[in-house]
Amino acid sequence: MYLGIDIHKQYAQVAVMDENGEIDREVRVENANLDEIAQEYAGSEAAIEATGNYYHIHDTLSEYLDVVVANPSELNLIANADTKTDRVDAKELARLVRLGSVPESYVPSEEIRECRALVRGRHKLVENRKDYANKIHSLLTEHGITQKVKPLSVSGREFLEELTLPAPWDTLLETYLEMIGTFTDQIERLEVAIEDRAASREETQLLMTIPGVSYYSALLIHAEVGEIDRFDEDKQVVSYAGLNPVIRESGDSRFEGGISKKGSEKLRWILVQCSRVAVHRSEDEYLSRFYQRLKNRKSGKEAIVATARKLLVSIFHMLDRKEVYDPPGVSA
Repeated sequence: MYLGIDIHKQYAQVAVMDENGEIDREVRVENANLDEIAQEYAGSEAAIEATGNYYHIHDTLSEYLDVVVANPSELNLIANADTKTDRVDAKELARLVRLGSVPESYVPSEEIRECRALVRGRHKLVENRKDYANKIHSLLTEHGITQKVKPLSVSGREFLEELTLPAPWDTLLETYLEMIGTFTDQIERLEVAIEDRAASREETQLLMTIPGVSYYSALLIHAEVGEIDRFDEDKQVVSYAGLNPVIRESGDSRFEGGISKKGSEKLRWILVQCSRVAVHRSEDEYLSRFYQRLKNRKSGKEAIVATARKLLVSIFHMLDRKEVYDPPGVSA
């Protein structure tokens, strides 16, 4: 039998297809009871879609079924249904798993999941803290205060704590500052855990030999790339990061456009940040020389993105060969 399982927050729609492509059963099941379905069809093949809560469900089903996780973006391109409903989606998944045509998505190991939880948790806290800093900027603007203030800096906080505003804005300002302090404490707690985790992994220790790559950026790169042996060549990891150029061909013409941006947004972001540090602050000769050569004929933005791509190629070979950062010895 072949199972297509369309997962939602609380429930899943299951379609069971036989060898002849006929639907044998359709049922809606609470997620907590999916293990019962899995046991009933133990040994069968199944497909689920990568959603926000698929890790636990994948692990539960995998105890009894041969489970593949479908890539949502690619799945939408090949699905042939004009109408999308839970039942239609479940049947489509069953059809694809029967044909062996499921566009598979990467399922990270437990270790990679833990790393992702740490770095993504920190990223979310930083975003929340920034939101309150922006609220303070808006509050100051509303009261005609044009002085440039950085609420996250020591001097900025000192200025704001001494600032007198009329009620109720004084209470709002105090509340926003307290929230920033709370988020800062939480971020610092996570940073301790992130530093400990980065120090314990061979991959992140290798990454930290790159000038400008800290324990946080190293763990983020490791978490987003995952196990390096799942990539056969550097082009694949570049594509996974969405840093591959889009190529358009028409007749005898060939045009190379911007990057695809189809991969991991977080991985692209941190690679660009690391590249900025490498060429502007760390003075990494290997990357700086490449960046300056491109900047002479392209925009700074295009040059830094291309530098991020070159950095990722080096990272692939470093992790693949288990070597420290040594540009002359890296095939890029």
